[in-house]
Amino acid sequence: MSTTHGKRALSPGTREQTHRSDGLQAGLKNRHLSMIAIGGIIGAGLFVGSASGIAKAGPGILLSYALVGALVVCVMRMLGEMSVANPTSGSFSAYADRALGRWAGFSIGWLYWFFWVVVLAVEATAGAVILEGWVPALPQWAWALVVMVVLTATNLASVGSFGEFEFWFAGIKVVAIAGFVVIGGLAAFGVLPGSDSPGDGFANLTAHGGFLPNGADAILSGMLLVVFSFMGSEIVTLAAGESENPQRAVTRAISSVIRRVGFFYLGSILVVVCLLPWNDPAIAEKGSYVAALDAIGIPHAGQVMNAVVLTAVLSCLNSGLYTASRMAFSLGRRGDAPRAFARTTMRGVPQAAILASVAFGFVAVAFNYLWPDTVFQFLLNSSGAIALFVWLVICFSQLRMRRIILRENPEGLLVRMWFFPYLTWATITVITFVLGYMLTDDSEGGGRIQVLLSVLVAVLVVAVSLVRSGIGRSVDDEVVSRW
Repeated sequence: MSTTHGKRALSPGTREQTHRSDGLQAGLKNRHLSMIAIGGIIGAGLFVGSASGIAKAGPGILLSYALVGALVVCVMRMLGEMSVANPTSGSFSAYADRALGRWAGFSIGWLYWFFWVVVLAVEATAGAVILEGWVPALPQWAWALVVMVVLTATNLASVGSFGEFEFWFAGIKVVAIAGFVVIGGLAAFGVLPGSDSPGDGFANLTAHGGFLPNGADAILSGMLLVVFSFMGSEIVTLAAGESENPQRAVTRAISSVIRRVGFFYLGSILVVVCLLPWNDPAIAEKGSYVAALDAIGIPHAGQVMNAVVLTAVLSCLNSGLYTASRMAFSLGRRGDAPRAFARTTMRGVPQAAILASVAFGFVAVAFNYLWPDTVFQFLLNSSGAIALFVWLVICFSQLRMRRIILRENPEGLLVRMWFFPYLTWATITVITFVLGYMLTDDSEGGGRIQVLLSVLVAVLVVAVSLVRSGIGRSVDDEVVSRW
């Protein structure tokens, strides 16, 4: 008889755990997971993308961040429910495999991998721009190469090396944002000694055309601009599978997600719009955080923020390569990717999965320099809505996995989604609405083209998975008939 049926009888998490002794290793310490959980939600997009959101929605951008933050909190709660009950390196892809079918796990796993390898190219280029500004003797492409090579070596060394690098990268981001919120908040209310800020308090929230100067519709437009800066919060659930105590790490991360979204995102943006009028030209020219630091009177604010942004970029690169490789590893374990991806070195590192991920990243970097407005722009647009697809799959998977967990492992249900299933369905509705609203944005490189191209890529991947499933069933049927 074919062994395929026997393998499918086990859950994805179970199939992976049977190989854990000679596969991935528990090399991440609790402090690594804690900082990954905190820093994972602070992407470079927060530093460099918030200015466009403020220009679009004015002070009302706070509502945009609050709404998207609420979505992230709900999605992370659902993912936490499944991850605590069954920690696995495949995270939501493995749960989709179990709850929705092999096609879902295959499709969302490869789409997520594609998203992160494109991010590798974006972040490597962003980091290279900053480094070239500091050391112009080395061309931009060379800096991108250096950054990619260094972080590839870090990931290849051991999962502990990744964790240590990410601990310090994330730590710098956290300290920088926390310092900005505290210092900026004091300056906004005129209690910071030596500050150049007039100390207007909350006056700037309504003094320049009102809280919603561009109308209520701008809140939704702002959501489209900020939604992708939250991508990365789910990384801790993938990393937990290589920690000493996965259940504890995920439980703590999920419990603190509301505080992290509230403080780092809403807190820092509130400081910006309190310190400066939302339509101050400096926000668009310098970026929201640099403009705010200049308003306070912090010397060399631009270089200070460039250093913080570079740290955020390196953190995103480091965690992106880790995430892409672990998703490829999980796909290999489940037979949805080349088997080589599932093999690990003596140090517990999926070397082939890492090298394959970084290779595509290198190719994407090359596209960015050779054909930035054609091939690379297509890659960007075709991965633009994948974050929302991932969140939708997490929602639908949780609807099914709750029943499976209650039936097979009720004692593992230590984290529960609030108001199940009503809040899950409400989250699905809001995400679907955001996708639909994106279709109304017909600007160049806007939401419509991103959704359409992302759907096209998703349809192609799903088609491949269905064809593979059909071929697999045909082979199994042939073997059964021979027996």
